[in-house]
Amino acid sequence: MSKDYEYMHMAFELAKKGVGKVNPNPLVGAVIVKDDKIIGEGYHEYYGGPHAEVNAFRSAKESVEGATMYVTLEPCSHYGKTPPCAEAIVKNKIAKVIIGMLDPNPLVAGRGVKILEENGIDVDFGYLCEELREMNRTFLKFIQSKTPYVIMKTAMTLDGKIASRTGDSRWVSNEKSRAKVHELRNKLAGIMIGVDTVIADDPMLTTRLENGKGKNPIRIVVDSKARIPLHSKILNTCDRAKTILAVTESADADKIQQIEKKGNQVLKVEALNERIDLNSLMKKLGEQNIDGILLEGGASLNFSALQSGVVDEVISFVAPKIIGGTEAKSPVGGEGIELMKDAIELDEIRYEQLGQDMMLIGKIKK
Repeated sequence: MSKDYEYMHMAFELAKKGVGKVNPNPLVGAVIVKDDKIIGEGYHEYYGGPHAEVNAFRSAKESVEGATMYVTLEPCSHYGKTPPCAEAIVKNKIAKVIIGMLDPNPLVAGRGVKILEENGIDVDFGYLCEELREMNRTFLKFIQSKTPYVIMKTAMTLDGKIASRTGDSRWVSNEKSRAKVHELRNKLAGIMIGVDTVIADDPMLTTRLENGKGKNPIRIVVDSKARIPLHSKILNTCDRAKTILAVTESADADKIQQIEKKGNQVLKVEALNERIDLNSLMKKLGEQNIDGILLEGGASLNFSALQSGVVDEVISFVAPKIIGGTEAKSPVGGEGIELMKDAIELDEIRYEQLGQDMMLIGKIKK
């Protein structure tokens, strides 16, 4: 491994420290090297806070003049919540900047590189590009489409059941798998379920990490007619996390008023076949800066989401258990697809073993 890749990998690892804290901004890390010695490093720590480059300058142990900066994403060139990082690099007289990947944000999109080059700074890029794109896949989709990156999560037995015929589902997967789900909740801005899941399980949908820390995602309930029980935990815990109830015009106005009085947000969305138009919902959620969603079903909503094309990735936990039952539910319900040739396929498949469970991760094949 060359020194350039080694230093970029350090910046990559630094960037990961911002997981769950910077949404809808990207994860970015920066390392400053002078005379083959690291003299400064930083990462984007929280949304609205200083960017990675600024934090790296602040941590510098000596003058950065003439040094090389390794940064995972093209330095910004516009005034947002913070001043442009490209200007800060020029001001600090950095001699060379090595960039992991260019920023697709229309406000940046090569302008950062242009500012650097116009000021006599040597620029190189393209290091760890695939790894960085994967790390920032939520940001990359959101910044280009203004809609959230959606991960559909399922947990099932070896014979494809999410619960027994009696509805018992505690627990399909093991503790390690459930801990992984809470890591996902911490990473993403929102978590979405259908109202039937609320009625059946009355979940909290909060994040519980081993260290006791973590961010609770915004809870989104798809409920076209506002059937959600008013005593539901998800409606009465606004102090823990925000809840958005997505309804259509057919929802009862008095019920909506009662839900809003509890401190929840009700979002009216266009209907499609008497149900929530999920593509319209994604646009409205994007307008609220919700850049990523963990979809936790149930079965009908999962099928609707796949059918409408809003799902980007699937993570499925498979437990080595068999329970059978023709009436026992599977992760995806709905009408189903008629022909095998029309099945929704996954690509870029990865596997991970969690105790006795198997986790399969794949992107929806476009």
